[in-house]
Amino acid sequence: MSQRISQLPPQVADQIAAGEVVERPASIVKELVENSLDAGAGRIEVRIEQGGIKRIRVTDDGHGVHPEDLPLAVSRHATSKIAKAGDLLGVASLGFRGEALASAASVARLTLSSRAAGEDSAWRIQLAGGHEIGRGPCAHPSGSTVEVEDLFFNTPARRKFLKTERSETQAVALALRRLALAHFDTAFDQFLGGKRASMPAGAEQERLKAILGPDFIRRNLVIDERRGGLALSGWVALPTLSRRWADQQYFFVNGRAVRDKVVGHAVRQAYRDVLFHGRHPVFVLYLRLPPEEVDVNVHPTKHEVRFRRTREVHDFIFGSLNRALRDVRPAAAPLIDQAPAAGAAPVSSAPRGQSPVSAPQGQPGLGMDVTHSGGRTLPMAEAIAHYQRQGVQTGEVPPLGYALAQLHGIYILAENADGLVVVDMHAAHERVTYEKMKKALDGHGVPSQELLTPLALNTSEEEAELVEERRTEFVEMGLAIDRAGPAAVQIRAVPSLLATGDVEEMVRDLLAEMIKFGKSRELVDRRDDLLASMACHGSVRANRALSIAEMNGLLREMERTENAEQCNHGRPTYRVHTLHDLDAHFLRGQ
Repeated sequence: MSQRISQLPPQVADQIAAGEVVERPASIVKELVENSLDAGAGRIEVRIEQGGIKRIRVTDDGHGVHPEDLPLAVSRHATSKIAKAGDLLGVASLGFRGEALASAASVARLTLSSRAAGEDSAWRIQLAGGHEIGRGPCAHPSGSTVEVEDLFFNTPARRKFLKTERSETQAVALALRRLALAHFDTAFDQFLGGKRASMPAGAEQERLKAILGPDFIRRNLVIDERRGGLALSGWVALPTLSRRWADQQYFFVNGRAVRDKVVGHAVRQAYRDVLFHGRHPVFVLYLRLPPEEVDVNVHPTKHEVRFRRTREVHDFIFGSLNRALRDVRPAAAPLIDQAPAAGAAPVSSAPRGQSPVSAPQGQPGLGMDVTHSGGRTLPMAEAIAHYQRQGVQTGEVPPLGYALAQLHGIYILAENADGLVVVDMHAAHERVTYEKMKKALDGHGVPSQELLTPLALNTSEEEAELVEERRTEFVEMGLAIDRAGPAAVQIRAVPSLLATGDVEEMVRDLLAEMIKFGKSRELVDRRDDLLASMACHGSVRANRALSIAEMNGLLREMERTENAEQCNHGRPTYRVHTLHDLDAHFLRGQ
């Protein structure tokens, strides 16, 4: 190999550059459909053969390309989206680099046919391996069609790295799903692997159902939050609809599908307290912010972005999702308007949909009491008697109903207006106890414990500067830490609950997370892990007999507890079997 420097031939340089944009057929489909969307297309049709390796054809009804601009359209760094470097600070279009068509043309045979709005005729340009081989008039309606054939015909080494036809087809389908979820106002027709699928414009719920399944429609939370120029909207699945793989996670920034570490971390943190270990949440989320606040010119594929206010974006996403998830619970039972009359007789029977059990007598267990609207706390036994009388008089029954019995010392069987409620008593009590402990600790601040001997820790200069700049935040976390040198810190106190752990590892993880994401929940997460363990060990165990009062007390507490649908480990706490389901099971009325 010669050690002298020489200029690469233009064809080789183009193929190298094309490798950054054209990874596989799905990359071409994404770029072509994004061009169609930027052209204002109301309907886009995508056809592929042999996973897109043999042929890709994308047709739209957008504003088209002027005949004189056809050669420019397939030239590198030619675009109508930006004109000067300053335009990169506020890119609002999906495409802007002017590389997609040129890159595809350099590694395939490409034909662009287009009829611009207002033109009487359409024109076509053909290229092979980056060289123009033909141009002239053609028949075409308003809009454009791009046909890409024999992908990587002139770079066989690249073609060997493509996967099977099935895998490439699935990758194309995923790219189209992302684009379809970002543009509900555009109709999509796709012909992939001999199968046709159509998604009409405007039908949000139908499109969500087609892409994510009917369970997502029934079990999601609507997100709509705005703060400080940031807006987050979309849908997140309930924790009980988690998946083994992170294959149904769609996040869009200003209409562009992205994969971002800051966003991923914020979502994981929001679900951390309610998701079963090893499971992944399902969501479709849209973040809107001023274009100048986000840099989309990070990578040629435009999958990555860089936020100007990284920390604020992270906190906004985490806070929005965390609030929505914490509000998930059985609909709150009505507050007690007045204390039950002294000596009131318990209800012994009730119509269908209300509890037939007697009102509980004796002292309630599990430390469960109820606070009525006046702020006075009532023993659970009195509260249940009041609810039952209220249920008979008004026809209202608490969401989780009234306890009937205990099954094998594990489950509570209760009756509500819908049917049978089955509650895992340990999981339910664990969540109730855990949330009470967190609330009590948060209400009194984070107590810290002085170390007998300050702990010296070598860090990077960036981490040491972080400690110096944000010392007040560390104190609020219960952590007393000071800069002790250019690349060293000294730890003087730690949160009391975490004093027996590995302090050095904890602080290193904390600093690394703050450097990467602008903020860290390392201390809170470790504290919550300890509280969760304490709640687990302190909650009612299987095979413990509970009285009706204790069971009803637990049901009422669940109705008032955040995240009551899951225990601390993400397991479901209860399930409702409706009368309709039970009737169908026993063939009643058939």
